[in-house]
Amino acid sequence: MSRDKRCSIQIGVETSYLPDQSDPDAPRYVFAYTVTIRNAGDTPAQLLTRRWVITDANGKVREVVGDGVVGEQPCIAPGESHRYSSGTIIETPVGVMQGSYGMVTEDGVPFPAPIPAFRLAIPGILH
Repeated sequence: MSRDKRCSIQIGVETSYLPDQSDPDAPRYVFAYTVTIRNAGDTPAQLLTRRWVITDANGKVREVVGDGVVGEQPCIAPGESHRYSSGTIIETPVGVMQGSYGMVTEDGVPFPAPIPAFRLAIPGILH
């Protein structure tokens, strides 16, 4: 089944390292991320579920699955966006997150919204 314009979700992510909450000796590296979910389609869509795959530089993989985002299951009208912030902890100064949101159109058609991979890295560690 081809994806149509009705179900077009664009996702952007900004990350930041939180040194005051991190402890490299532990090792514990804390990152905040802000996600912007834009409905570029023609019909309202609701975010019902999330699935994150978080991988650190040692190859340790953690999967996080749940309902909504930060306690919400937002409905996003065409041309509108929903923005939220959250965080994660990994054991290395570099890692990667990716995943998907489980969305549903207003008429009940479910569809996935892939979250492209993005990097978690302390400032200055990568060139």
